[in-house]
Amino acid sequence: MTTDPTTAPTISNPSSSNRPKIAGGITPETPFPIKMSGTVIKGFGRGSKDLGIPTANLPEEAIAAQEEKMVTGIYYGWAQVVVRTKPEHSSGLVASERSIAESASSSTSSLATHCPATVHPMVMSLGWNPFYKNEKKSAEVHIMHNFHRDFYGDELRVIVLGYIRPEFDYTTLEALIEDINIDIEVAHRSLERPDYAAYKEDPIFLQL
Repeated sequence: MTTDPTTAPTISNPSSSNRPKIAGGITPETPFPIKMSGTVIKGFGRGSKDLGIPTANLPEEAIAAQEEKMVTGIYYGWAQVVVRTKPEHSSGLVASERSIAESASSSTSSLATHCPATVHPMVMSLGWNPFYKNEKKSAEVHIMHNFHRDFYGDELRVIVLGYIRPEFDYTTLEALIEDINIDIEVAHRSLERPDYAAYKEDPIFLQL
């Protein structure tokens, strides 16, 4: 299931007053929940630089596995990063974080003991991002937590619980950023509902 990226509506002035405050019903509805996982790959490098909203990209095979269930657009749910690698930029971490990351890369037992993989809310953009005219479909996950490292080579697990909106094109970068921030607010409110919050404890997040 897909959407033609050339037909995305253009938005000039997003407004939270015109957007639903919550996405989805009282409980997740078919086809949700959708589980996706894979090794984090390098993306376009603009989430932090251009938008101030860092993302972690799932690999193509993770997208392909769920493609028949998902149209392009913005989704929300829960995410977990399991540290599998020693970060190349570890010199940029504070001492405690560097110790945790390096210990986690040495063995599975160290991973479990020193680096508990916390589950956080997330929003995910699935598609071509019409504003940037991407030629390659991507799944870009923004995890709602302040991390001090990237996740290239680590394992990303997500449970998608709902759909927020389709992809749009934008007349300005500022309009794009504003809409993303509205998406984040909608996701937070939507995940506070008990039937959605319960998925934070899903078995996919308990695996080592």
